[in-house]
Amino acid sequence: MTRTLSAILRIADNKAERKDSGPFFPEVPARLEQTGVNQIFIEDLICKLLLSYGSLSGKDISQKIGLPLKLFKDLLYDLKQRLLLSHQLTSGIDDFIYILTEEGREKALFAREHSNYMGTVPVPLEEYISSIEKQSIRNENPGRDQLRKAFAGLVLPERYYNSIGPAVNSARGLFLYGEPGNGKTEIATRIAKCFTNTIYIPKTIIVEGALIQLYDPQCHTPARSSEPLEKADQRWVKIERPAVVVGGEMDLDSLEIGFNAQTKICEASLQLKGNNGIFVIDDFGRQRVGPEALLNRWMLPLEKRIDYLTLPSGNKIMVPFNALLVFCSNLDPGRYLDEAFLRRIPYKIHMQDPSEQDFITIFQEESHNLNIPYDKKAVEDLLERHFRGVRSLRSCHPRDILQQLVNIAKYDNKPLSMTSADLDRSMMLYFSATGLGENR
Repeated sequence: MTRTLSAILRIADNKAERKDSGPFFPEVPARLEQTGVNQIFIEDLICKLLLSYGSLSGKDISQKIGLPLKLFKDLLYDLKQRLLLSHQLTSGIDDFIYILTEEGREKALFAREHSNYMGTVPVPLEEYISSIEKQSIRNENPGRDQLRKAFAGLVLPERYYNSIGPAVNSARGLFLYGEPGNGKTEIATRIAKCFTNTIYIPKTIIVEGALIQLYDPQCHTPARSSEPLEKADQRWVKIERPAVVVGGEMDLDSLEIGFNAQTKICEASLQLKGNNGIFVIDDFGRQRVGPEALLNRWMLPLEKRIDYLTLPSGNKIMVPFNALLVFCSNLDPGRYLDEAFLRRIPYKIHMQDPSEQDFITIFQEESHNLNIPYDKKAVEDLLERHFRGVRSLRSCHPRDILQQLVNIAKYDNKPLSMTSADLDRSMMLYFSATGLGENR
């Protein structure tokens, strides 16, 4: 942990110098030693790959471990001299097809007992840490134009832009609250689009011998690269700013490093996956763990921007927490949350019910999106009969009601249309069973 702490302190002390040195880019190592990984680990990785595939060319091995062939060509020669590999055939100029000898097979089987990992050569944790601050969302300052582009298609009063903009630029904490259906989750998940820079993350991290898979296709979207692929270290992947969204299924275990006892491979915690992006906790208050325990878990990361994670060995490591943490909840934070925590969430934004004019604008937008001819009189009848003095307006209502019209037209085998009769029918289907949204 001491070595990790030193790395973090070096980041803080040299922040200005890093900003002047240009954007982060993972350079291809010039020598095998510059990978920061033990040579024995790379030997075992190559042997496990050959055990799995039977035979591979040097070029194939290069693609799978993410290192140029020239870096480990001498290592292949050494493995052959130690009678662990042999040549099967030549493969192009200055390359061969490699297979395991019986001794090599034994080495591979022994290595597989330690770990089934067969991905790219991992990146040391210290290198990952040194990349975080340089790619921080705090290095970007999204303005009104970026917000409007990110929230395109949403009908938002100007006051929301004036509130969300400073919160996004703080890159600290944001609490979106209000009645369900007013766009909290939609806004939260779109915030990542306010940031234009792409970032690099390691596919896998190694720390104290533990392998932590960081890249997750469910959380990370590969970015189009303007650089030729061979110029970047292939152990890293270029992605858009991550947007990790979790809901009621989240528990405290998902905020720790996961460990697969069969493969001996770890999975990064959710907040590690969200570093340099946004981390959204949706439906706050409905998680498996109580709100107090969940809030306590975030006290240190929000205050100090660091987090402690536990390795399978039981050792703790300290890592940066560099994400915009967004809570979405139906709860009013001022009534239910403790003052100490509220102080650490500097922005609290109430997502109010839309005004009648905003509701109509949303109705028009959604009608256009669904190719339903808009009928002003039918919408006025809808408001008069089903909303005014009956139930509150919600931003989700126009979309949901109009989708009912689409399904009604499909069932009746008729063209899409907006009539008072069809809107009444839609409202009956949407509300009458449960009285959802009715004022009491």
